[in-house]
Amino acid sequence: MQLPLNLSRAFAAALLATTAISGAAAQDFDWKAHQGETITFLANNNPWATNVLKYKDEFEALTGITLRVDTYQEQQMRQRLLTVLNAHSDEIDIFMTLPSREGRQFAAAGWYKDLKPYTQDAVSPDYDFDGFGSALVEAAVFDDVLTGVPLNIEGPILYYRKDIFEKCGLGAPSKLEDLPEISAKLKECAPDVTAFASRGLKPALPYTFSNFLHNVGGSYMKDGKSNLCSDEGKKAIGLYANLLKDYGPPGAVNYSFYQLTSLYREGRAAMSFQSSNEFPAVMEGGARLEDTGLMPLPAGDGGSHPTTIGWALAVSNFSSNPDAAWYFVQWASSPEMQAKLALEGIAPPRNAVAENAGYKAWLSEQPVRQEWQTALGHLADQGTSEVGYPIIQNPESREHIGQAVDAVLLGTSTVEEACAEADKQLNALIERE
Repeated sequence: MQLPLNLSRAFAAALLATTAISGAAAQDFDWKAHQGETITFLANNNPWATNVLKYKDEFEALTGITLRVDTYQEQQMRQRLLTVLNAHSDEIDIFMTLPSREGRQFAAAGWYKDLKPYTQDAVSPDYDFDGFGSALVEAAVFDDVLTGVPLNIEGPILYYRKDIFEKCGLGAPSKLEDLPEISAKLKECAPDVTAFASRGLKPALPYTFSNFLHNVGGSYMKDGKSNLCSDEGKKAIGLYANLLKDYGPPGAVNYSFYQLTSLYREGRAAMSFQSSNEFPAVMEGGARLEDTGLMPLPAGDGGSHPTTIGWALAVSNFSSNPDAAWYFVQWASSPEMQAKLALEGIAPPRNAVAENAGYKAWLSEQPVRQEWQTALGHLADQGTSEVGYPIIQNPESREHIGQAVDAVLLGTSTVEEACAEADKQLNALIERE
């Protein structure tokens, strides 16, 4: 996986190597060491959290630790998290984090507990920290601090209705530039469904837009400056915005993963470019199992560079129970738990799970599951985690990207006007680093 990271692969390899546990340490491990303690987990309603919390009672029985859970929609979760961390409050012990989004920002603020010592000194004998892919571990390390443990691997992929494509005499798109023509034909042939859907919500949009930008050969920065007004940047903005404006759902500027999943699952979209992580929710009820094809976003002039990220589980640096919190982290990210979650469609970050006999059998039950796994393999091999600008203020940079694309989508700015305003704001943001 090609990830723009802040430490060498040699360091990550060394980190993994140092986690080999001595026989004595493994034998001394006690799951009941923190019996009677209470920890609080701030979760968002993404598929990983929804599925792992099905086993909450098992964790509490195993450890004797009481797990309190606060769950919010993703944007509300982020607002709650920022409030608590800014206050240096101990209200939250564990939280989900996207290193590709807020990793630099949170690390610079000192908000993450360093988990590296725990992976060396406080793990069960079967935890196998070195079973994680080194790139995913790397992505969560900032200034030699291991900020979180990988939970999944994900990225946006194209879900498309094979039955509608066949009815309209269309094949799957082979290159990025095919999408407008195919969408136009779908709109004419199947006017009762949305031809193309993707994220339009301003802060969420860069997750999907970044794949367009990279596939046309663009990048967010060049020579230390914002690069949205490059030829490639303008091409990506125009292509993405016009697909949603001309062929997307009404109110596309309000769409994030939840709306996309509902639209496609209910049979109201012919193409939906959305997270691989939503695969279980899309297939819920079984209506889309037989008629869906899955593939990475088609390559553009710049090749194929899918957005590839992973959530991680972090411990707050202000937690009053960090040792007990670590027990939840290692339980939730253990080989056993990640093998269970793989059968729920949560793409495993541990290499060994992909070879698990039960997981292979699950994949073989449905062709669409095999297509999902193939697409995930492409994400792992060719992906980039550059979602927004590689700066501490990455979350704020995403707002400006989303604003530029939405201005074109809504018709309030031309591509040239939108990218120029975004570059102005983003360069000011970069200069503040």
